[in-house]
Amino acid sequence: MSRIKDVQKNLFGGTTSNARQFGMIFTLVAIVLLFQIWTGGLTLTSDNLIAVVSQYSYILILAVGMLMVIVAGHIDLSVGSVAAFTGIVVAKAMETYSLPWPVGILLGLLVGAVIGAWQGFWVAYVGVPAFIVTLAGMMLFRGGNQYIGNADTVPVSTGFRKIGAGFLPEVGPDTGYNNLTLLLGLAACAGMAWREWKARQTRRDMNADVAPVWVTLVRLVVMLGVIVFATLRFAGGRIGTSLPISGIILIVLVLAYSFYTRNTIGGRHIYAVGGNARAAELSGVKLRRVNFMVMMNMSVLAALAGMIFVARSAASGPQDGLSWELDAIAAVFIGGAAVSGGLGTVSGSIVGGLVMALLNNGLQLEGVGSDRVQIIKGLVLLLAVAFDVYSKRQGRFSIIGTLMRPFRPERPAAEQPNPTSDPARTTVTG
Repeated sequence: MSRIKDVQKNLFGGTTSNARQFGMIFTLVAIVLLFQIWTGGLTLTSDNLIAVVSQYSYILILAVGMLMVIVAGHIDLSVGSVAAFTGIVVAKAMETYSLPWPVGILLGLLVGAVIGAWQGFWVAYVGVPAFIVTLAGMMLFRGGNQYIGNADTVPVSTGFRKIGAGFLPEVGPDTGYNNLTLLLGLAACAGMAWREWKARQTRRDMNADVAPVWVTLVRLVVMLGVIVFATLRFAGGRIGTSLPISGIILIVLVLAYSFYTRNTIGGRHIYAVGGNARAAELSGVKLRRVNFMVMMNMSVLAALAGMIFVARSAASGPQDGLSWELDAIAAVFIGGAAVSGGLGTVSGSIVGGLVMALLNNGLQLEGVGSDRVQIIKGLVLLLAVAFDVYSKRQGRFSIIGTLMRPFRPERPAAEQPNPTSDPARTTVTG
């Protein structure tokens, strides 16, 4: 058993959090393999993977922003309505005033920032709970979408559609693949190798324990294998298709927000506020500023997601954005965020979003109706939580129990079980 724990410690970085993130990745891999077999190999075809990224990139973008909102201890129910409202405003402005599409994008981001400032003001400076503010925003901006658009669809220009329905162009010699996608994959491989080498150098300089070389090599080979496989799939699509522009936008956002939440003071302040707002404020964290910024940031990303969806659909309509907030929230919680705030990662939220996206995609490939898809997704979420609760009661490792442990009140000493008097009554917490 100790040998197994040593291997787990080396491979997963020695922390339960890292092991849990690897566990989510294994779950994602299991879902992919299940549907790959069930659909007769359709899941991992180039065309299907490109379609998955194109269809669900806007939800994953919402998950990035929602992660920060939930980590700070809030919830945002308005993201779908904000996305729909931004989409109709941009579409109408470009149609009425003949705005160039780059100006339309800037207008959409500005609309998102103004909406975020409005909602952030009520949350941070007036003290209204984010649940109530965004519930009001959900109704307000949904009505605004239908009022401005007269409950009708509004088309957008061809140039604007590139951010949602465009792909990396074909350049260079004919290699049978999209050359720009191959170059991006090569850069990702080099970046991953550099990151592993830099991590070993940093630990060595700090006189910390360094994992054996074979562990680093195994981890690196696995990650490089995934990158190479994905690169060849996206680069080998039909002529004119490759890695979607929306996928590139998503990758840039994931890298930027992962760096921000992990390596900046502002990012750490968000976790501090979510973990214990009062203690964070006493430590000098500007609580109102943090709450204002996470709400404003969420609306900006919602505006971006809305524009990407409108660009892919070629028009803005009154049904845009319905239930998007539920998909984004589900992705964040599946990705390991704590309900009470203070815990969660951007990468975990992306993995959670991919689990939901591939589950949707696999069921659709098998011709399962949308009604049954919703039922199955609900059951999967419920069973996942139920399994975790069962594991906790059996004394096994519990994800939720581990996440919630820092927020449990301590029991008085008189109520603590006495293991010496009755070993059979000793309890084990998750």
